[in-house]
Amino acid sequence: MNVIRQVVLITAVTLLSLTLLSPLSAQSLQQLQNSAAAVSTGELILYMNSSVMEQDGRKYNAARALTVKKGVTYVSLRALTERLQGSIAAVPKTKETVVTIGGTELRLKAGSSVMRVNGTAWKLRGALYADRNVLMIPVTDMAKALNIAYTVPLNSKTIVLQLAFKPVVSFTAGPDEIIAGETVVNYATMSYSPRGLAITDERWEGRQEMFTEPGDYIVRYSAMDSGGQWSEPYELTIKVVPPNTPPVASFSTDKEEYRMGEPVVIRDESSDADGDTIERKWSNGFPAYFEPGEVTIGLTVTDGRGASADSSKTIRITDEKMYAEDEFYKLFADIGKSFSINSASVKNMEAIPFTYTTEPATLFRSSGPESVYSEGILYRDDIAGDVRFMLHHKNKLGAKARLYILAQNLESEPASLWIGASGSAGPTPMPEFAGRMSLARYYEATAAGDNSRELVLAPGESKVLFEDISRKAMLQDDIITFHGDVYSSSRIRYTALLIGAEREPIAAVPLLPALDPRQSIVRGTFEGATRVFDYAGVIGDRTTKLSLTDNAADPFMSGMDGLNGMPATNSGNYGLLYKVVLRNVAPRSLIAFNPRGGSYTGAALVNGNVVSFAHLGTELSTNQASVLYRTKDNVETVEIWITPSAGSNMPFCLLFMPLPEEKQ
Repeated sequence: MNVIRQVVLITAVTLLSLTLLSPLSAQSLQQLQNSAAAVSTGELILYMNSSVMEQDGRKYNAARALTVKKGVTYVSLRALTERLQGSIAAVPKTKETVVTIGGTELRLKAGSSVMRVNGTAWKLRGALYADRNVLMIPVTDMAKALNIAYTVPLNSKTIVLQLAFKPVVSFTAGPDEIIAGETVVNYATMSYSPRGLAITDERWEGRQEMFTEPGDYIVRYSAMDSGGQWSEPYELTIKVVPPNTPPVASFSTDKEEYRMGEPVVIRDESSDADGDTIERKWSNGFPAYFEPGEVTIGLTVTDGRGASADSSKTIRITDEKMYAEDEFYKLFADIGKSFSINSASVKNMEAIPFTYTTEPATLFRSSGPESVYSEGILYRDDIAGDVRFMLHHKNKLGAKARLYILAQNLESEPASLWIGASGSAGPTPMPEFAGRMSLARYYEATAAGDNSRELVLAPGESKVLFEDISRKAMLQDDIITFHGDVYSSSRIRYTALLIGAEREPIAAVPLLPALDPRQSIVRGTFEGATRVFDYAGVIGDRTTKLSLTDNAADPFMSGMDGLNGMPATNSGNYGLLYKVVLRNVAPRSLIAFNPRGGSYTGAALVNGNVVSFAHLGTELSTNQASVLYRTKDNVETVEIWITPSAGSNMPFCLLFMPLPEEKQ
């Protein structure tokens, strides 16, 4: 009967066994020295339940037999290392065993199911174990790590390792962009013998120092060791692009002459023959001009390969006025863009009385300490029902860190949590950017509809919530801002913590101190975290305002600090969601956002659409308003969801005003 063999690449290898941290014997050293002179090109046969290893017709005895344990085949690490002409050493300080075979280093530890292969963690099929001071390792994992092929003959109680190691080669070709007829190609090779032999020859196919025509070229590289063994060829496809054609900058205007405040329509007609993406930079390209005279508009376009072109055009602005500047921007500024207002006039505007109802949501606000100088628990409380999280923290540990939210079931029965909309931003060193982006993403997720998912916690079980906020490590001075919703029908312990990037959060929690919130920085639990302003009066028929987060008409939330049991005040009402429902907004009305406390970058959800805006500069920002919405020619209902943005200043107000009359 013919013997059929199933061939498995080393990537599916089984096992090895390591002799624990004892030095090589003199006899073993002599065997290695002898085998270095006579390189094996044959097979290494391992016999199941036997300590015998057969190589090139000679038999060797391992310290322990080839053994199957829980479905995984184990071999003596030291015995296999010797047969593979490698070295083995102990590192007493780390209690590791280090195996070096050819160009590969393995670091292993008894009892661990992970080894490190050239510094990279490798999950083993089974944990290493010591059998009377002999370290045993899974054969398949060792073979895979060393790129050794093996066969398992049917009806045979053997494993056959193929030890005719070929050299391993690779190469790179640069630079990244290779231009036909222009670029000299630089080749850098890497080659080594897994048997530790010298590389004595090499061979190229398709290599050119300069490619004269564009196209895709296949280049192959091979190397031979001193034993006469050639590697498999390593192949790269080199993409050669044609010389760059610069882009063309071109634009036109709908007219040659405009009145002051008349909309200027600019048509960008730029192109790139290579199909590259073009970056555009305008100079003096405004949607309208408010001084008479000649105006020169300029455009510079740059393609992806750095070539650029310029274009310009001069138009004439007459001394006839169509719109004043404030009228123009009220009518034509894009949604989210700002226009100038008089900050002092806002103080004297008619105020709409702010009366509200609340929805049963609980705010878990964790922003104290804002700058975190040591590992610890940032905030913790036990809450049931709807919870909205608001986190805003800066890493000041002096090392990489990660921010986590944990949920623990405190009940004796399984608990279900429904994870709702969320938005995070960062890590970034810019707090105002994190505040705006986290809100914009939270509103986008909210507008997408019911996308909640269920998470079940066993009694006493803890899990990480919202993994996105901890996926990327925070560098020193990085900030993360987060908003998110969770619902649970039973009591859940929620914990926010900041720890070193390499630590495991659930294991770390019992060892962490509760951090001091530091001065007046806020953390706490606050009921009634959604305020609903449902207004049926006419809006927009005259200029009015709705003041929010001012701790007057709109009081700050009162709550408790769940860590120290002290009263807490939500200064600025960060994390509080305002639902402003305007039932009767007049035709041709403008709704705008005006910061009253200084710089502000944020977002709002207006009739289901996310609007982002920014006001920078402490003095200038209060003299600006951002366009949130314009009604058309009919009465409309407008619903605005807005939350104070972390990293920005309070208070703010919403402005309502009639739009200027349109002119021809």
